[in-house]
Amino acid sequence: MKIVLIVTSILLGIMILAQAFIYTSAKRTEQHKYVVLKKFDNFEVRQYAPAMFSSVKMVSDSYESTSSNGFRTLAGYIFGGNDKNEKIAMTSPVVMEIGDTTRMSFMVPSDMSKEDLPKPNNGRIYFEEQGQKIMAAIEFGGWADDEKIEEYTNKLKASLKENGLTYTGKFSYLGYNPPFQVIARRNEIVVELEGFKK
Repeated sequence: MKIVLIVTSILLGIMILAQAFIYTSAKRTEQHKYVVLKKFDNFEVRQYAPAMFSSVKMVSDSYESTSSNGFRTLAGYIFGGNDKNEKIAMTSPVVMEIGDTTRMSFMVPSDMSKEDLPKPNNGRIYFEEQGQKIMAAIEFGGWADDEKIEEYTNKLKASLKENGLTYTGKFSYLGYNPPFQVIARRNEIVVELEGFKK
């Protein structure tokens, strides 16, 4: 019995250390820069800096049916699936715009220009530059699924309506953590605002 307790304690300790390492590594990953313009009760308004993204489109309106495929496609590119066999740093968050078609995007590291980027081996991957944007964002924890994404999209819609804020375009899901991170998971739903004044 004592041996079982010792082994269990050791395994638990290893798991806690591993999760702490994963959490710290995720925090060090370059994130899309933004400043918070205004905080509301359950969401905030942010100004995002211009950035470039590598993206892939998939024919589905479901997070669960497209997230793994989209991630594998883009991860394949940054892990060397390109004409230079070059590895590109991972960034955060992973962006998914979910509609009749779903688009997944990784931000290109800020120290790389479009001219620096190697050509993807997968012809479905393309690059897009996005200018400065004002976005509303609502956060939730745990693991994302279609139900949670719909729930928090509806919550954000209701909050924007309640506060007289107008949005434009599609809502997007932002995921900040690797799938094997158990603690302190961060997910968000965001949408671009129109005519926001602080």
